[in-house]
Amino acid sequence: MRAVRTSCHCECSKQTHACRFVVLTGGPGAGKTAVLEMVRRTLCPHVVVLPEAASIIFSGGFRRGNSLASRKGIQRAIYHVQREQERICEEEKSAAIVLCDRGALDSLAYWPNSKQSFFAELSTSAENELSRYSAIIHLRTPSLALGYNHTNPMRIEQPAEAAEIDKKIAKVWAAHSNRHFVESTENFLEKAKMAIALIAAELPNCCKGHLTHLGGGASYR
Repeated sequence: MRAVRTSCHCECSKQTHACRFVVLTGGPGAGKTAVLEMVRRTLCPHVVVLPEAASIIFSGGFRRGNSLASRKGIQRAIYHVQREQERICEEEKSAAIVLCDRGALDSLAYWPNSKQSFFAELSTSAENELSRYSAIIHLRTPSLALGYNHTNPMRIEQPAEAAEIDKKIAKVWAAHSNRHFVESTENFLEKAKMAIALIAAELPNCCKGHLTHLGGGASYR
């Protein structure tokens, strides 16, 4: 599964930009997939969207078990797929913003052992992972009343479990200096608009004049 470029025209398409990574994260059912689809329609081609590493792995048939060995193996695989996707973007130098559907540190929220063992097994550190990303945009998991559902076949968590994962994800990114929360709303479009505005704020100035409308009279210029 390849990184996906957005389709909107941008007059600065021939310019070279320094590549910056922005994470769109949150617990199950937070709306990341829908927001990323809107990003593809509203932001310029200098925004590259990386697919979620977990979806790549699970849709490809990676064994999904509950044993300690399986749970650790899954998160190691997700971490390495995520980092390799990011590495390709760094080496290609073709994007201003690489928008990641979860970041490498998200695996820590699902890790079944201690935080220390996570960093030891993956030969990294919290500081190293946090420093890779320019911004963290956390979409909060909605309650059942605000629309949590199982429309995504990869989503296996019940509402209470999803809410707990959302809290764990918030905790692993807590030390990042540029983190933003987007709370759930009764109208999902309002939540999406807030998320896209935060993403758009990370764009280079030359790209901000080419943002399109997202309905409801809102613009992200």
